[in-house]
Amino acid sequence: MADKSLVTEMHQVQMAIELIELGARLQVLETETDLSRARLIKLYKEVRGMSPPKGMLPFSTDWFITWLPNIHSSLFYNIYQRLIEDHDCERMGAFVRAFRLYLEQLSLESAEPVLGLTRAWTLVRFFESDLLELCECTSCQASFVVHAHTPAQSFVCGICQPPSRAGKTRKRREAAAHAPARQADQLTITALVELEEAADRRSA
Repeated sequence: MADKSLVTEMHQVQMAIELIELGARLQVLETETDLSRARLIKLYKEVRGMSPPKGMLPFSTDWFITWLPNIHSSLFYNIYQRLIEDHDCERMGAFVRAFRLYLEQLSLESAEPVLGLTRAWTLVRFFESDLLELCECTSCQASFVVHAHTPAQSFVCGICQPPSRAGKTRKRREAAAHAPARQADQLTITALVELEEAADRRSA
């Protein structure tokens, strides 16, 4: 950081703190900032009150294609893309804002987050590496996360055509007693529109 200005360093520290508060792993911080590993570990301990967890980051694209993770991933990535393309936000600023909007929408819907910050960051990296892409559903015309080069002419999303056992695990049956019925159905295209409108308001 010797060649960096004090303002740049302060900006990177602030971004690291914000990412840590949202649940970022140390590997994310090392990739997205120029701060030293020792500095990042110290920041993590100060913010979270514990040492950063060890272990590998998620590395498979398949998780983002499974039913409920795909709905959440698609909601997040659509709003991230909207902030990048329509509002000229820089990459990490758009990432943090998109993730906060995603969490806010789930809170409004009384739904539990499925996509953590590190998963969301990995999703963006997979898009940047051309391993994933958005594909328009032929039924609802909304865009969903798919493997790269997925045939677009026959794609139907998991909302329009959910798998037969979607939402039928024991955990979801137990949660149904304490939450509105068919929680997954709340994360519909309407939710995506609301996310995009919220981005518009914040960028106005």
